[in-house]
Amino acid sequence: MTKDRIDRRFAALKAENRAGFVAYVMAGDPDAATALEILKGLPAAGADLIELGFPFSDPMAEGPTIQRASQRALAGKMTLNGTLDLARAFREGDQDTPLILMGYLNPLVNKGFDVFAKDAAAAGVDGLIVVDCPPEEADPLSDALEAEGISLIRLASPTTDEKRLPAVVRRTSGFVYYVSVAGVTGVKEADADAVAPAVERLRAAAQLPVAVGFGIRTAERAAEVARVADAAVVGSALVDEIESAGKLNENVTQKVLSKASELAKAVRSARQDTV
Repeated sequence: MTKDRIDRRFAALKAENRAGFVAYVMAGDPDAATALEILKGLPAAGADLIELGFPFSDPMAEGPTIQRASQRALAGKMTLNGTLDLARAFREGDQDTPLILMGYLNPLVNKGFDVFAKDAAAAGVDGLIVVDCPPEEADPLSDALEAEGISLIRLASPTTDEKRLPAVVRRTSGFVYYVSVAGVTGVKEADADAVAPAVERLRAAAQLPVAVGFGIRTAERAAEVARVADAAVVGSALVDEIESAGKLNENVTQKVLSKASELAKAVRSARQDTV
């Protein structure tokens, strides 16, 4: 089952007593070839897991940085099928790094859940995060994914109360994604002191690792989160590098992977600093 890759990775991280570094990039940004280069380079740069966004015209949970990435990808004709092609090309050279697709429900409905799940499994995808799919309406998607061994990873937020939590963690596997701030990606900063009790509550409810994202832009913030969570997710800070490198005519891949390496080192050493 493909989701075993996620379970194995978190078990290895636990054995090493460190958090994972999860890197997010958008499929097709700034173009398909460069996106694949970046994707292939992320594990060596220190990414323990990778989230690969598939572009959508109305990414409601995203801040300006990832909105623009989605627009660039769509302008370059990237699609959900194109995203699966990228995943397949990545998996040909890497059998170990968990790969999670992240996006919105509309493209999945258009493709059909069963067809998507089969194609995603064949491409080597391990998990899926769907930002705008309420748990109450997720059973058909969950059925399709579970049949192919793909984890449906749910989002919890600071507004997820005790009454809502059981619905959020039901049929979740792989890990739970904690949205550390109320709002969109890449705008506010995560507060590790506020994150810590939320992570404990989610771990207890789901009996799964908890990854924290949406508010981590700097190495310092990544390290703070890595001390209290099972993984730190960084997206906007990496996507910013793609955009700025394009404007400055710099090597996009090199710039993104350099930033990823800086963040990964901070996450990997975070708990050593407290010993």
